[in-house]
Amino acid sequence: MATRKTSIKPSSFPEPKPPGITVLVLAAGVGKRMHSRASKLAHNLAGKPMVRYVVDAALALGAQRVLVVVGSQSEDVRQAVGTKDPKVSFCIQEQPLGTGHAVLSAEKALKGVEDTLLILNGDLPSLRVETLRSLLEFHRQHSVPLTLLTAVLEDPAAYGRIIRNYNSDVARIVEASDATPEEKQIQEINAGIYCVELKHLFKNLLQAGANNAQGEVYLTDLVEILKRNHQKVAAYRHPDSEEVMGVNNRRELARAGKRLYLRKAHELMDAGVTFLDPECTYVEANVRVGRDTVLCPMTFLVGDTVLGENCWIGPGTRISNTVVGEGCEILDHCVITQARLGRGVKVGPFAHLRPDTELAEGVRIGNFVETKKTAIGRNSKANHLTYLGDSEIGEGVNIGAGTITCNYDGAKKHKTVVEDGVFVGSDSQLIAPVRVRKGSYVGAGSTITKEVPPYSLAIARGRQVVVKGWARKHKKKQH
Repeated sequence: MATRKTSIKPSSFPEPKPPGITVLVLAAGVGKRMHSRASKLAHNLAGKPMVRYVVDAALALGAQRVLVVVGSQSEDVRQAVGTKDPKVSFCIQEQPLGTGHAVLSAEKALKGVEDTLLILNGDLPSLRVETLRSLLEFHRQHSVPLTLLTAVLEDPAAYGRIIRNYNSDVARIVEASDATPEEKQIQEINAGIYCVELKHLFKNLLQAGANNAQGEVYLTDLVEILKRNHQKVAAYRHPDSEEVMGVNNRRELARAGKRLYLRKAHELMDAGVTFLDPECTYVEANVRVGRDTVLCPMTFLVGDTVLGENCWIGPGTRISNTVVGEGCEILDHCVITQARLGRGVKVGPFAHLRPDTELAEGVRIGNFVETKKTAIGRNSKANHLTYLGDSEIGEGVNIGAGTITCNYDGAKKHKTVVEDGVFVGSDSQLIAPVRVRKGSYVGAGSTITKEVPPYSLAIARGRQVVVKGWARKHKKKQH
C-alpha cells in the first residue's frame, strides 16, 4: 500500500514579521540660550524648521510611527513639524522635569508597542537618515537593550560625557553640570540619540531619580540602571561629530544652517549644477535645479522653487516659490516671488517680479521693472523703469520705458489688457480698467483712459505750447 504524501503549501506558514521601528522625538525643551520668544525648534534653517529635519529623517527611515513630545511651547512645535502624515502624532510633557521625564510622558502613548524605539533630540537638524540606519543596524547586530550614539569633540562644553570601564564598555553617562573636573576632560560625548528595546525601557527608567544638579529625571541614567541589572549597553561612535551636534544658541544655529546649505550645494553639484562659490550661495532644502544651470554668489533660492536646465542666475538674486523654465537668464539683484517663467526668459538686472507674474517663452523684463499679478505673452518686452500690475499683456508687445498700469483707484484693483503686437511709447499711463486692442500704437507720454481700437494710434497728452523769449524775461525778473 502506497504511503499517502501530504504537502504543505508555503503560504500556510506566516512570514516572519520584520522588526518594527518607532521614533520618539524629544521636543519639549525651552531652549533658554536662544533668547527667543519662540521655541528654538521652530527656528528656520535652510528652508525648514529645525525639528522638521529630525521628523523627516525619522519618516525617511521607515518608522511605523513618529511620536513628538512637546511642552510649554507646544503650538510652536506643532506648527514647525507641520506634516499631515498620519504616522506623526504628539504627546505632552506637562512639566519640564528632564529628558527621562519626557520619555516617561510617552509611556501611555506607546502602550502595547513592541518595536525598537529610536529616541532623538529635536535639535539635531544635520542628522542624516543614513546615520540612523547605521545606528539601527549596529544596535540589532549587538542584540542589546540599549545602544547610544557617541562622538568625539575637541571642546565637549555642555554635553554629557561617556564614562567607560576598564573593558572600554560604557559604564554610565555623566551630565556636564554633574561632572567632576577630571570627567570634564573626557572628549567622548553623548549625542542624544538612542536605540532601545521598548520592553526594557519604562520598567527600568522608572528607577531613575532626580538626585542631580538640575533636580531632573535624566534619560541618561538608563545606562547605569541597565548595567546595574546586568544588562549590556552598546555605543556607536559616529565619526562626524558636526552632524550630531545639537543647536542650543544662535551661534550654533548659524553653524548648522551653513552646514545644511553646503550639503544641498554638494548634492546639486553632484547632479550637474554649477556653483561659482558654494560657500556664499544659499539653496534651501526643497529647491530643485536642473543640470548645467549656473548659480552665482549671493543667490538665494527659497521654498519650493524649481529651476530648469541651462539657466544663469546672477549674483544678489532671490527667487522664492517660483518655477523657472529652461535657458532663462536672471541677471544681478533681482527679486522673484511666486512667479512662473517660461523657456528662454531674460530678467533684470534690478527687476522685481511679485506674486502671480507669468512670463511666457522669450519674454524680456529689464532693469527697474516691477510686475504683479500680470501675464505677459511670448516675445514681449518691458526693458526699463516700468510697473505692470493686474494686467494681461499679449504676444510681441513692446512696453516703453516709464510705462505704468494705474490699477488702483483708491478702493479697488482694476485690470489692464494690452493685446498682441501693441507698441506702447515711453512714459505712458494706462488707467485701468482699459484695453488696448491688437496692433495699436500708444504715443509716448500718453494717458490712456478709454479703449484703443485695433491698429490705431492713440495720443492722449496736452498740446505743446511755446512762448518765445519767456525764459529770458523770467531770468531778468529774478535779478
